[in-house]
Amino acid sequence: MKILFAGPNFLHPTTKGGQIRTLGILRWLARWHEVHYLAYEDPAHPEGPQRASEYSARAYPVSHTVVDKRSIRFAAQLAAGVFSRTPLAVSRYDSPQMRQSVAELIGKESFDRMVVDFLAMAPACPCLERSALFQHNVETMIWRRRAENAWDPARKLYYRLQASRMFAFERQACRVAGQVIAVSPVDAGLMRTMFGAERVSEIPTGVDLEYFARPAPIERVADLVFIGSMDWLPNVDGVEYFVREVLPLIRRRRPGCTLAIVGRTPPPQIADLGRKDAGVRVTGTVADVRPYLWGSAVSVVPLRIGGGTRLKIYEAMAAGVPVVSTTVGAEGLEVHPPENIRIADRPADFAERCLELLEGEDESRRIASRARELVAGRFFWAQVARRFAEALESGPSLQAGR
Repeated sequence: MKILFAGPNFLHPTTKGGQIRTLGILRWLARWHEVHYLAYEDPAHPEGPQRASEYSARAYPVSHTVVDKRSIRFAAQLAAGVFSRTPLAVSRYDSPQMRQSVAELIGKESFDRMVVDFLAMAPACPCLERSALFQHNVETMIWRRRAENAWDPARKLYYRLQASRMFAFERQACRVAGQVIAVSPVDAGLMRTMFGAERVSEIPTGVDLEYFARPAPIERVADLVFIGSMDWLPNVDGVEYFVREVLPLIRRRRPGCTLAIVGRTPPPQIADLGRKDAGVRVTGTVADVRPYLWGSAVSVVPLRIGGGTRLKIYEAMAAGVPVVSTTVGAEGLEVHPPENIRIADRPADFAERCLELLEGEDESRRIASRARELVAGRFFWAQVARRFAEALESGPSLQAGR
C-alpha cells in the first residue's frame, strides 16, 4: 500500500505517548508499505523532519505554530474558546496551509490509504469519508472527566462547555470517517455507543521490549516513579492528587519514601512540589526515561482523567518495574490485577498497594516477572503494526469514488 499519514507533529523528539505509539507502528509499517508523512514542523526541533526517514519514504513539513500553553497567546485562545463552536483542542491545530497541503498531495500522488492521526487533524482532511481516523483517545471522555474532577467552579464550567463541544465534533468526525481505529476494546465500544460509529477497528498498545530490558543492577533513583508528559492535564491532575492525598499516607509507615516525577515541561505547580519537598524530585525533560524506571521500586499511575491507553504501564512492565494504577490509568489495557498489576482508586487503598510492593520484595519481583511475560508475549510493536496494517487493508480506499 501507498499510505499518506497526516499528524499534528513530527515524531522526534519523542516525548508524548501519542508520538511513541505512532512511531512504534510506523517504524514497522514503513518496512512493508510506502509511507508518506505530513505534519507540522517545529523550528525549535529541526530533528523532527530530519529523522522522518526512519519511518517514512517521504516527509512533508507544514509551517504552523501550535501556541504554547504557558503563553499569553494561549490565554487568548482559551478566552476565544468560550465563543467558538469548535473545541479548543481541535481549533489550535487548524491551519489553512495544512488543508491545502493535504488536498494537493492527494491530487498529485496516488495514495491507496490515508490515516488521519488524532482527532485534531480531521478538519485538514477533505476526504475523511475515505480515510482512517486514528483515535488515540476518546477525547470527549477526557473533557468530561476533567469537569468531574475540577475543584474550581469556573474551570468546571469551562470543561463542561468544552466537553459538550468536543462530543458534537467527535461524534460527527467518527460517523463521517471511512474507518475509525481505536487503541482498545473499551475505546472502540465507546465510539460505537456514544457516537454511533459503525466502522471501528481496534489495535492494542505496544512496547519496545529490547529498549526497556533491564540492564545489570542500577543505582536507586527513587522509591516511586511517575513517568509522563507534564504538559498534559490528566498527568498534572494525577500527580497533584498523588502527592496531596496518597504520598502522606505512605510516609506514615515509610517516612523517607521518595518520588521522582519524570516528564517534559512541568507547570509551576508541579515544579513547586519538588521545591517544597526534599523527597520529591521533578526532573523536567530528560533524554532517557529508562534509568528512572530501572532505578525505582514501583511505577505509579494515579490518573483520574484520561482516555485511550497508557503506554507508561507497558513500558514499566517491559522495564521490570511493578505498577500500581487507578482503574482509569489502566483502562483499556489487557492487564490482570492483582496477578501482574495492582489497581486502587481510593487514596488509602492506593497507598497500601504501594506499601505492599515496597515492603515485599519477593511479591514485587513476582508481579514484575508476570507483567514482563504479558507484554513480551503479545504487545511488541511488530505485532501491533501488523494488526494496524490489516485494519487499513480492510478499510476504505482513498481512490474509491475519485
